[in-house]
Amino acid sequence: MRVQNKLSEKLMAVITWLAALLTIGILTFIVGFIFVKGVPYIKPSLFSFTYNSENVSLMPAMISTVIMTVISLLIAAPLGIFSAVFLVEYAKRGSKTVSVIRMTTETLSGIPSIVYGLFGLLFFVTFLGWGFSVLAGAFTLAIMILPLIMRSSEEALKSVPDTYREGSFGLGAGKLRTVFRIILPAAMPGILAGIILAVGRIVGETAALIYTAGTVAQIPADPMQSARTLSVHMYALSSEGLHTNEGYATAVVLLLVVILINTVSAKIAKKIGGIA
Repeated sequence: MRVQNKLSEKLMAVITWLAALLTIGILTFIVGFIFVKGVPYIKPSLFSFTYNSENVSLMPAMISTVIMTVISLLIAAPLGIFSAVFLVEYAKRGSKTVSVIRMTTETLSGIPSIVYGLFGLLFFVTFLGWGFSVLAGAFTLAIMILPLIMRSSEEALKSVPDTYREGSFGLGAGKLRTVFRIILPAAMPGILAGIILAVGRIVGETAALIYTAGTVAQIPADPMQSARTLSVHMYALSSEGLHTNEGYATAVVLLLVVILINTVSAKIAKKIGGIA
């Protein structure tokens, strides 16, 4: 019996290591392929602030990506976090309302991005009359990432021990003060993890933005102007077939931007977690 258990443990260990090595190998291959294809074509003209058919600059798309990310998070993050606070701290546990909200959230998280894009086209672009604009794209993305932020924030709040709440109430603090001074700071690393994932989805989204923000390669002067993000810029270059090499170079820059965002966000989350 002991010999059989040891063999089973060794077999599971081998399978685990093989799975880990396979995952690392696939990731290394993808990243290496993008770098080999794109790095030789990264040149100063790609970072010009004015786009034209010769330099196919990615700088307007990069700036538009930052603007789109900031606006989307300003809309979705407060709604998602406060919705999670309501579900965990204020709503009656096990109630039908909570079950319906959670089921709706899970349903929204499984909807393909192209469907969000069509909704944004019909509602924000056409019905509200915003046209192809950064604002229409940002609101569409905010709806897309809202379930992700909401669910991750909810799980982070649930992970806070009840002793924190009991200790705060025992010292005379009210519900609102306990939530904002004790619970939210303790759950902030988990909440930031959800926001980091949301940022990754915003940066990598293409289908929804083509139908809402458009594909104009310019730095938007205001949120009502059309613009393209880095992912849309890369898609446009690849689909046109005239600047495929520059498309690979854009992919390298996009990958580096995502790595930078994740690294900085992880350090911030670790610092906040240490303080909390």
